[in-house]
Amino acid sequence: MRERHGNNPLTHPEFDPDLWMEVGSSGGPDKNQVYGLSNTTAENLRAAHSVSTVGSSQSVSSTQSKEFVALQQHTAQLTKKYDHLSATYAQLKAENAQQKAEDAQWYAQRYAQQKVDHDQLCEFVMNMASQGGDTCAPPLFWSYNNQPPPPPPTPPLC
Repeated sequence: MRERHGNNPLTHPEFDPDLWMEVGSSGGPDKNQVYGLSNTTAENLRAAHSVSTVGSSQSVSSTQSKEFVALQQHTAQLTKKYDHLSATYAQLKAENAQQKAEDAQWYAQRYAQQKVDHDQLCEFVMNMASQGGDTCAPPLFWSYNNQPPPPPPTPPLC
């Protein structure tokens, strides 16, 4: 259908009997079988199509006419389903793209805030270190003229 009528399904005819005949008689195990209809063959469809194009539809059997109408209805139903699925796919694709954009923005904001927090923490630590003794933790050695503290007194001997 796309090869004959293009990629836009809106430009496709509702039913293309020539295409159905071509596909139905293309060979393989189901050669000459028209899909979706009970006993319709490509030959019957060809006969119905040639009669209907000439305009003498009185010679087309009522079974063939009913099957032709059924084929048209089935094609219309499939077209509606395809259109619905295409619209749903487009909507989901757009929602997915929007969600990805929102996620990317959220991660960028989170990264920026973490970078600011990290920079502030580094600045705070550097300020504390440059001020010397005003740190939160006690130094490893209590300085006394830059010497370790004296040892504890020895206990008296008895």
